[in-house]
Amino acid sequence: MTGKVPITARGADKLREELARLKTVERPRIIAAIAEARAHGDLKENAEYHAAREQQSFVEGRIKEIEGKLGNAHIVDVTAMESSGKVVFGCTVELIDEDSEETIVYQIVGEDEADIKVGMISINSPIARGLITRMEGDVVTVVVPGGTRSFEIVEVRYI
Repeated sequence: MTGKVPITARGADKLREELARLKTVERPRIIAAIAEARAHGDLKENAEYHAAREQQSFVEGRIKEIEGKLGNAHIVDVTAMESSGKVVFGCTVELIDEDSEETIVYQIVGEDEADIKVGMISINSPIARGLITRMEGDVVTVVVPGGTRSFEIVEVRYI
């Protein structure tokens, strides 16, 4: 990959926690399981051994993936930014859907952190791309897979 990938400070902390758990808890547990399975004899027909090796492969792959993501991350801490009312990566945006008059709150996050169920949308999503650099009070029209939607930006929070 070229260039840095944006991630929130909270997202980076979660990745670091997962990495520490994989290295200090999961990796030693799997090594012990492999040693125990080896002690049972014939490895060709030893399902416990093969399952433990498969787990080891998964954990080692995930460790490499997380280390790569953290090494290529541009960590953005929005709490350190000055409040300007401008929509930027990492901020939380309160919107009103102009059609339904429903209030929606999104935080704009990196690709890996996105989880629409908890209101975290990817910086690469159509809504986030339409909101970036806009200001509180602006009305933004965004083309989404379901058609066109208009949102009024009610509040931008740097939390």
